[in-house]
Amino acid sequence: MSDTPTTVTQLLSDIRDVGRDSQRGGYSRFAYATAELELREWFVAEATRRSMDVETDRNGAIWAWRPGPGGSLDQAVVTGSHLDSVPGGGEFDGPLGVASALAAVDLLDARGVVVDRPLALVAFPEEEGGRFGLACLGSQLMTGAVHPDRALGLRDAEGISLAEALTRAGLDPTRIGRDNEAVGRIGSFVELHVEQGRGLIDLGHPVAIGSSILGHGRWRLTVTGEGNHAGATLMADRRDPMVAAAMIVVAVRDSARVTKDARATVGRIQPVPGGTNVIASRVEIWLDVRHPDDSVTAGLVSTILERAQVAAAAEGCEVTLVEESYSGSVSFDGTLRDRLATVLPEAPILDTGAGHDAGVLAEVVPTAMLFTRNPTGVSHSPYEQIDDADAESGAKALADVLQDLLSTADDQVG
Repeated sequence: MSDTPTTVTQLLSDIRDVGRDSQRGGYSRFAYATAELELREWFVAEATRRSMDVETDRNGAIWAWRPGPGGSLDQAVVTGSHLDSVPGGGEFDGPLGVASALAAVDLLDARGVVVDRPLALVAFPEEEGGRFGLACLGSQLMTGAVHPDRALGLRDAEGISLAEALTRAGLDPTRIGRDNEAVGRIGSFVELHVEQGRGLIDLGHPVAIGSSILGHGRWRLTVTGEGNHAGATLMADRRDPMVAAAMIVVAVRDSARVTKDARATVGRIQPVPGGTNVIASRVEIWLDVRHPDDSVTAGLVSTILERAQVAAAAEGCEVTLVEESYSGSVSFDGTLRDRLATVLPEAPILDTGAGHDAGVLAEVVPTAMLFTRNPTGVSHSPYEQIDDADAESGAKALADVLQDLLSTADDQVG
């Protein structure tokens, strides 16, 4: 490859047309579906161009290696992110971190950095949960945070199981699960991500250091009523779960508004059977709740359920709630964070309300995050954006951090 480092902008331009969603706008890049598989091939090709050794682990994560002295892979400095997206998501959520990692390798090579430790880039699958509904699935499987049996039972909107999707992608579903060897190779993990919020806009900085992730979870409310004919059923005779669902959505908003620092969202509703001239028999409501204090999150979910039960009863319906996933609040490794702050003294330190693979890995290895400014402050949307100059500032900051972690012998964190 050229002696001139490839920029983040150049790397992202190569995949700009992959996974465009003509119906939703933005991008729909679902794990192990066509677009994400194409992005995986792109990552492998780019890593190979940089003379990195590439392997896919048994949970579907792709690793690109620069071994340390003597070919060692132990206590590696690892960076990367994910390639999948939410439905109709932005261009940068996930791929920015992967492209920045590749660009950072180029910058290290241009500087002639001699490493004392191995370096690895990683692309985790199904971080968003956009296909199978469980966020950070790849990193959760690797660390043992989710049991393989539960994962293999997951199905996408078309009824395809994770096991089937893995098999079609050339992976063996019987081998997924905690991977002590993969975890044991990680000395520290630094994930760069587009900022999902306005912190850097308001502070006027291109790059920030992460401090913590708000606790967050996903629940599914099922409202059950009576399916019937839209024309033949009098209004007084109805047990309409859609009406109850509408009241529940408002109750979710109102409950969160009176809880300081809380965020609660209904982003998906599915009526069954879903006909225009049919009163639904049931409605599925997917709920996302976040707060820095896990006990407040639990209390808010309980309040929402109580209000949902009242709303359902008023329409002659019933409601149940099932927890689909939960991740408690995560504080990143303090020693590693302080080390990043020494390397990047002007970078502010920010928390985030968004979940990341770094939050999962924080339970088992020292972990840190960098955020690159998003001039719209909008994410999980086609309006997510990155200025070219900020993208390159993020890659440079990541390279500076990697150089420090790779080149210093006395660098234990924890």
